Amino acid sequence: MKKLLMLMALLALMLYSFNAAAFIRLPPIMSSNMVLQQNTKAAIWGWADPSERFIITESWKTETDAVTAMNSGKWVAKISTPPAGGPYTITIKGRANTIVLENIMIGEVWVASGQSNMEYSNNQQIKDELPTAKNNNIRFFMVAKATSEYPQETAEGQWVTCDAESLKKFSAVGYFFGKKLNKELNVPVGLIESAWSGTPVELWEPNEAFGNDPEVKEAATKVKDVTYRPNKPALIYNAMIYPISNYTIAGTIWYQGEGNTVRAKTYERMFTGMIGAWRKQFQQDFPFYYVQIAPYTYESTYEAALLMEQQTRSLSYPKTGMVVITDLVDNIKSQHPINKIDVGLRLANLALADTYKKPIPAEDYKNPLYKSMEVNKGKIILNIDNAANGFMLKGTEKQPTEFLIAGGDQNFVPATDIKLDKGRIIVSSKEVPNPVAVRFSFTNTGMSNLFNKEGLPVTPFRTDNWVVTPVKIAAN
Repeated sequence: MKKLLMLMALLALMLYSFNAAAFIRLPPIMSSNMVLQQNTKAAIWGWADPSERFIITESWKTETDAVTAMNSGKWVAKISTPPAGGPYTITIKGRANTIVLENIMIGEVWVASGQSNMEYSNNQQIKDELPTAKNNNIRFFMVAKATSEYPQETAEGQWVTCDAESLKKFSAVGYFFGKKLNKELNVPVGLIESAWSGTPVELWEPNEAFGNDPEVKEAATKVKDVTYRPNKPALIYNAMIYPISNYTIAGTIWYQGEGNTVRAKTYERMFTGMIGAWRKQFQQDFPFYYVQIAPYTYESTYEAALLMEQQTRSLSYPKTGMVVITDLVDNIKSQHPINKIDVGLRLANLALADTYKKPIPAEDYKNPLYKSMEVNKGKIILNIDNAANGFMLKGTEKQPTEFLIAGGDQNFVPATDIKLDKGRIIVSSKEVPNPVAVRFSFTNTGMSNLFNKEGLPVTPFRTDNWVVTPVKIAAN
């Protein structure tokens, strides 16, 4: 009798184990209320019994998708999505359970990532939105903060519809970006926020992204140990980017850089390395649009200027775009400018023009950008892209501000004679009869009054490549 009872208990345990293992499971990001990328092969993934065969049915079509789990139990299905619309359902029917995902929309999906200025939510601009925030065609997924030494399979979070409650917690920049896309494209928009205040770029990329560059690897070891975030490369990538990398997206928006000003020299290589690593992991060559950091009173001279320069250089990386916000700063002693609406709108204009091919003139969505220079009779002629219609000044000053000029002695003085033309700026000073270089807004707090005719601020720049060493600023 005793042996019989033991045998029955063993059989019961085996049956329980079989049934438990056979249940199909999905990661949190695969859930009701989600938005799937339109007109593509969108990924659906999860876990099941090894080699289990099951069926996926999408309500927008009559055919079903047959899926077989791998020997590891993992499975990924690529399902054909229709043009934007919804709501739809997806039914996943397996041997032991059936999962029904409801209220699914088809549209455009973007990741919003970076540090505090991307994470920032519930400011007065968001509060003004709350009475009319409810919008079934905008959905949010917030990746919960987590770290890991190794890539993780899941990230916690939940898809929710935009309303007064969900909006209070979501990225303000992300929301205003998504709202603009929703309005202009007339399609549902899904926004995946993965952000963490105070984080340097090293934490957002896998270790292999640093490559064989010894200078980059050395810089990555110098991330400070602080209480409000991790301090080792890849820890956030492993837990907050890798787990969502199967998700099919349209692109990424990014607002970060303040955490790297003390290591500005290597930022371009780190940043573009991160973009490449993300695209490789997502297996998508998606566009990557980012915000240049705002002017701020850093502890050392030129910290912000050097980081901004690195961000501008990153524009040479394929399928990237940058918005400049030197005109959106209300307080240079705060790293968090209040105006998040215009940041989101400028990012959205980049996407509308470059990704969605809306007929927007370059001058309307791309900041004026230094291209080249020539010296002629004691004057430096600067050739500027995205200013074909000329320039304008804002404020009370009658001359453009923030221009410095220098000769071979590398001694910069304010330019005294500045002429504006279509696509050109001519700079000179009686103090510098033989000029060789110009700097524009190349400081931590430079906020020039110079814009193109369409109202976008000129991107800070310098024409020289002389060594600039930040020096600690003495406290007042």
